[in-house]
Amino acid sequence: MPDVWFPNLGIWIDKLDRTAITIGGFSLYWYGIIIGVAILLAVLLVMYEVKRTGQNVDEYLDFATWAIILSIIGARVYYVVFSWDMYKDDPMKIFAIREGGLAIYGAVITGILCGIIYCKMKKKSFWLLADTVLPSLMLGQLIGRWGNFFNREAFGGYTDGLFAMRYKVDQVGNIAQSVMDKVVTVGGTEYIQVHPTFLYESMWNLCCLIILLILRKHKKFDGQIGSLYLVFYGLGRVWIEGLRTDQLLFWHTNIAVSQLLSAVLVAVGLIIYICRRNASKKCAAQKAEA
Repeated sequence: MPDVWFPNLGIWIDKLDRTAITIGGFSLYWYGIIIGVAILLAVLLVMYEVKRTGQNVDEYLDFATWAIILSIIGARVYYVVFSWDMYKDDPMKIFAIREGGLAIYGAVITGILCGIIYCKMKKKSFWLLADTVLPSLMLGQLIGRWGNFFNREAFGGYTDGLFAMRYKVDQVGNIAQSVMDKVVTVGGTEYIQVHPTFLYESMWNLCCLIILLILRKHKKFDGQIGSLYLVFYGLGRVWIEGLRTDQLLFWHTNIAVSQLLSAVLVAVGLIIYICRRNASKKCAAQKAEA
């Protein structure tokens, strides 16, 4: 029986290994490779936009070097903090990043803080940097989600919809009871049948990326593209996080951290968009009067 199955689409994968290659006892996981490719392509897209808009390539390479390193650390810290029960008995597992466990919001928050600090140090416009970098982050996110597919994680609850996805039960860890209650048995093999939330988010991000790339060629004020990124990405995550069964929760509550943060992101993005647009109009009016 196949390892992964989309029964309503007639698609299946007979063998889906988490490990891409093993050399001398060291295993390189697909998760790590996909994250690496996502970062590389995101940086290349940033550099393309930097050259297109006549900005300083070296400054952005300098920023990207520090932002990438610190954002990976931030993504891991965010995940560990809200999943501490998984690590408190074996703290060394905190460093096993190649096995998964990077929370994108930890990377986003860290990256934005890096951008603010960098721009203050270099006396650059943070809003211009945000417009240049954030669409590329969207590209990285849509690619990086496929690492969750190989790791068999970050899926949703039971569904019998068109995109329903089946994983073999014995190949998945941390299965919610609500999912186990609806296990499907085919040919003696037990499967969970769930929402492929990694696919939903990847496709949502692809649509948003296309819109952002079109809009930035007609940008009217600095901060326009960056604020729309916050709104678009936040809207998608509010919806998708509601489908997942493995949400990171605030301590001793049933409040999903990422879903709440996504709603905040949408609100902040809208406020920034309105404020930056009004400031741009005011500036244009003052120049016209002068």
